[in-house]
Amino acid sequence: MMEHNQTGLGKPFMRAALFVLLTIGLAGCGVYTLNPAGKSAIKSITVEQIENKTTEFGLTDRLTEFVIDAFIKEGSMKVVPEGMGDASLIAILNRYQKLPAKFDENDQVEEYKIVLDLQVTLKNPKDDSEIWTEHMIQEGLYNASSQTEEDGQRAAGNRLVEAILNRTTKSW
Repeated sequence: MMEHNQTGLGKPFMRAALFVLLTIGLAGCGVYTLNPAGKSAIKSITVEQIENKTTEFGLTDRLTEFVIDAFIKEGSMKVVPEGMGDASLIAILNRYQKLPAKFDENDQVEEYKIVLDLQVTLKNPKDDSEIWTEHMIQEGLYNASSQTEEDGQRAAGNRLVEAILNRTTKSW
């Protein structure tokens, strides 16, 4: 059995209230870009080889490829050769760590955590000015018995790529 509206306001009031709430809610939505005027001037990006200041050989090559592939897949900016982009992404891997993250009842490591510590900067190549710079630390877990360290690196790398894409293609 359905209850009747005891306030006497009825369906027209409810529709109007819903319309007002939707209008207010949608007013806060819009296009977010790096440019306060509304449209981003950055249409193309150069992703420079990530500099490696750690002893982890080959990792920065894979991370650079992750970032390039992510920008291509995301599609809001064209990835172009060095010197041809509206912006240049520059990153330095300052620290790499493999740490035990979870132990079993016999104090044996069940999971490891990979930690990537980078300084990431987006620059305007025309005047070498910084558009943004950020210290990013990303982690990735992997199971010690069924996965490899590279799986943990990939998990941390995927989180890094997501953070870079969010920072580069959106302005909050």
